[in-house]
Amino acid sequence: VQLQASGGGLVQTGGSLKLSCTTSGFTLEENSIGWLRQAPGEEREGVSCITSGDGKTYYKDPVKGRFTTARDNAKNTVYLQMNSLKPEDTAVYYCAVFYNCRSWIYKSGSWGQGTLVTVSS
Repeated sequence: VQLQASGGGLVQTGGSLKLSCTTSGFTLEENSIGWLRQAPGEEREGVSCITSGDGKTYYKDPVKGRFTTARDNAKNTVYLQMNSLKPEDTAVYYCAVFYNCRSWIYKSGSWGQGTLVTVSS
């Protein structure tokens, strides 16, 4: 099982970025995939999740209305579109396999290398 996040970079407040999570070694459509982030000195936290099957999406309050996650099973890729970015969104972003999106339960260690997002004020 491998997940690789990409697409991070430096953006000004109010800007947008689109992250990609490419997966391999498992059947994407059978798994729920979520995004986590970890800011310097902070614990890793959930950001969003999209379920297997019906593709229902869940978002943590700080990103609701600004971030959107989607999946393309044919490309084995999950996306995170981030709009109206704020300095507090600055973090390393990871994608991970989730056991349960609604309860924010993810598979420990399932994330691969993250991608750094820096939002300047």
